[in-house]
Amino acid sequence: MFTGIVEELGVLRRRHQSGRVMVIEVSADKTLQGASVGESIAVNGACLTVVQLKKDALVFEVMSETLKSTNIGLLKTGEQVNLERSLKAGDRISGHFVTGHIDCLGLVRKKSYLNNNLVFQIAVKPEYLRYCLPKGSICVDGISLTLAAKTNSTFSVYLIPHTLKNTTLNFKGPSSRVNVEFDILAKKDHS
Repeated sequence: MFTGIVEELGVLRRRHQSGRVMVIEVSADKTLQGASVGESIAVNGACLTVVQLKKDALVFEVMSETLKSTNIGLLKTGEQVNLERSLKAGDRISGHFVTGHIDCLGLVRKKSYLNNNLVFQIAVKPEYLRYCLPKGSICVDGISLTLAAKTNSTFSVYLIPHTLKNTTLNFKGPSSRVNVEFDILAKKDHS
């Protein structure tokens, strides 16, 4: 379990195919502290298992299903990623409960300002929009956000400057693919 509060931006340093999995190496500082092999860490919101620790990097094995259903397989070497360590019992929950199991890829349709507020409009398949509840929680690339609006094919989220400055959404724009995980409470009520 995660909270959708990004701890740091890591950088994809290497990626290569090893048998049936892709191995990725992500530079990290804060997220590396106290990490151990076998631990779950959210990379752009996708729950991945640490298979090796290096002095300044985490190494993960990524299965084909994860590559197909997330933006992990689309990442290029040198690209930044959002990192979050898993939630510990007793920790403060600043975002919302996030499983790290991505529901779908979204496509950023529009990045604009409305009344001096930055708005991202993200397209998803219409069947997922039933999980978009007004003022409900949603996780985009591992970032806990609040839903602002929805249409018949998109949902919108507002971003405060702090979130923009400290996450990969600062580098995303129209046509960017983002990982979307809908709130588990919304999925429970609308299954």
